[in-house]
Amino acid sequence: MESLTADELRAELTVEQLRELVGLVEYDASTDPFPVTGMDAICFVVGNATQTAAYYQLALGMELEAYRGPETGLRDAKVFVLRSGSARFVFAGGVSPDSPLLEHHRKHGDGVVDLALEVPDVDRCIDHARAVGATILDEPYDITDEHGTVRMAAIATYGETRHTLVDRSRYDGPYLPGFVARTSTVARGEGHPRRLFQAVDHCVGNVELGRMDEWVEFYNKVLGFTNMAEFIGDDIATDYSALMSKVVASGNHRVKFPLNEPAVGKKRSQIDEYLDFYAGAGCQHIALATSDILRTVDLLRDNGVEFLDTPDSYYDDPELRERIGHVRVPVEELKKRKILVDRDEDGYLLQIFTKPLGDRPTIFFEFIERHGSLGFGKGNFKALFEAIEREQDLRGNL
Repeated sequence: MESLTADELRAELTVEQLRELVGLVEYDASTDPFPVTGMDAICFVVGNATQTAAYYQLALGMELEAYRGPETGLRDAKVFVLRSGSARFVFAGGVSPDSPLLEHHRKHGDGVVDLALEVPDVDRCIDHARAVGATILDEPYDITDEHGTVRMAAIATYGETRHTLVDRSRYDGPYLPGFVARTSTVARGEGHPRRLFQAVDHCVGNVELGRMDEWVEFYNKVLGFTNMAEFIGDDIATDYSALMSKVVASGNHRVKFPLNEPAVGKKRSQIDEYLDFYAGAGCQHIALATSDILRTVDLLRDNGVEFLDTPDSYYDDPELRERIGHVRVPVEELKKRKILVDRDEDGYLLQIFTKPLGDRPTIFFEFIERHGSLGFGKGNFKALFEAIEREQDLRGNL
């Protein structure tokens, strides 16, 4: 392995720092009927997996770690597995003209099909899920190769999204049986970042009008998640559009899923736009935890990643400076990069949102640096949604 630069060493996290980044809490899995250890992988279907994998390596600093495709015996698809810290992304694209991946992509475009969860006991989780009425997509099964055995199953959630349950405690190979180890071959210039984020902070799902509470109940009843936050009414509205949001979290808070639905407004909300262009409910954005958001944003911009704009008036507002108090970064540096800041009773956070990364105005990313705060930037909602509305208006979708 190449030696890390000083900046890269600074981006490596201790366990304590990781706990702060993802809001981990003390937790006893033995009393949980559906214990979840953490996110295993975020799995995408994309129009061109080869190019997408290269982009995420070059632009987001991820490392290729595994591959499966025609060269390894999978005739109708290519699948690339990328890592950044504990965050694992899997990109799948259809090869043969009749691949079901191509049909899925024709309908939805690039998007998340699977929010895979690492669990210590697949059978225990499936038994509980079945008992409370969940839709079981895949009964528990084993896959094995020379590196060991992985036990898996899957349940359905909103839209065509699934949660694959993965127990890899008896496996030491690259990702899953059937995959081969593969390292990044993209050209990296001197000083090219090796890691720009360290973990998945949360994954946001958009669901149809009137169905948010139904899916909150699903996560409460099936996965044993607890309600962490709720945003309704003026908390989460602008002069033109509105939405409602509730956040559910696993017992250890390693997995957090905000769930959004549209609300009545003068114009169409970002949730309405997503539902139209994704053709149904799905994962709207993924928040990625970083220990140095200034470095991350600077390098991402250098790599061509575009972010939502925030007007200077946001930073010049005396109420903002009074509300956030002292933060590690001067407000002028945040203003220069258009990074948002919010404080709650537990601490503060810094956050920024990309524009949609694909052709459709659907999936995008958030980068977040936490300093004690377990929240989601409630004080920034109005500024964020106004920024999204400006982009919607340019696309003719507001």
